[in-house]
Amino acid sequence: MSATPRALPHRRLSTAGALLLSATTAAVVLLPGAALAAEPDSVTSHSGATTAQETGRIDAYWTAARMKLAGAMVPEITPVPADDTTPDDPRPLPPNTPDPGGVWAHGGAVDRNVGRLFFTFSDGYDGSCTATVVTSANRSTVVTAAHCLRGVGAASADDTWRHNLYFVPGYRNGTKPLGGFSIKSMATSSRWDADPKSTTPNDVVIAGYDTGVLVANPSPEGRRVADVTGSQRIAFTEPVADEFIHTFGYPKDRLNDPTAKYAGSRMIHCAGPDRPAPKAPLLWGESCDMGHGASGGPHFARFDTRTGSGTLVGVTTTSDDLGGGQPGTLYATRFAGSAHRLYDWAQSR
Repeated sequence: MSATPRALPHRRLSTAGALLLSATTAAVVLLPGAALAAEPDSVTSHSGATTAQETGRIDAYWTAARMKLAGAMVPEITPVPADDTTPDDPRPLPPNTPDPGGVWAHGGAVDRNVGRLFFTFSDGYDGSCTATVVTSANRSTVVTAAHCLRGVGAASADDTWRHNLYFVPGYRNGTKPLGGFSIKSMATSSRWDADPKSTTPNDVVIAGYDTGVLVANPSPEGRRVADVTGSQRIAFTEPVADEFIHTFGYPKDRLNDPTAKYAGSRMIHCAGPDRPAPKAPLLWGESCDMGHGASGGPHFARFDTRTGSGTLVGVTTTSDDLGGGQPGTLYATRFAGSAHRLYDWAQSR
């Protein structure tokens, strides 16, 4: 990484996996998305860390300071954020209590099997998203947003994909309370293989193809990730208007912004009734003030606030900038046939 401070390339602001996709650099036009859906999609996969040497290198790479700074606009001059010391509260939230955004301090399963997903862009900068361990045959399947794993382009182009992928379940203030897991392989819909000259990430997102899956390597002790963290149920069902949804993520505002609310230090929770995005009706969301870094975070139906368990039905993909609707709405790619194919691919690895 260069020692000379510089602004990130503008493309990072609209296509980066560390960020919610926005409509600032691409008009919201449904025609490209419709064209993408003309033929059946398939699974496009990519290898990650496959040797002990590589997994060890990645584990050593993600130090506490590096994790805290992941996603910083200019990490060379950005101060390491202070820890979030919000006290834990063992009392469960009352069911169906709306929440526009706040630190999740109530423990439960979600505090173990949702975590921060770290990676490095092809330009050498580090970023982060959110991901969830789901119940699977291989006990190693993790789900996030596709744009957290790659940009639009040929699958064979290595710089299309993120590098140094590392999942830290239960991340908190730069610590790895349950350890960290490098990634053996990953996959997205083949829709992301499109020509970037004619297709933008926004086009793929509004067409409903922003699900990504990961197969985690075992821990250094040989344990599979779900055996360490437990897992959440996953379902591939039609959205229901006004269904009450709970959303989690690790949003990270710009660290040099004095008005920043979130630094990625703790997991944030939102909850409210679900509704479709006016500009992208395949996306569904609820009121929530999470932003950059929350991408890939889980949207749970039938979430039990006493146990912290629910049914994963989608992952955070964008905000009202792209989806429209009321300001402060966070939208998910809801799981359907494409996501089901990805899940089946991952759990068979």
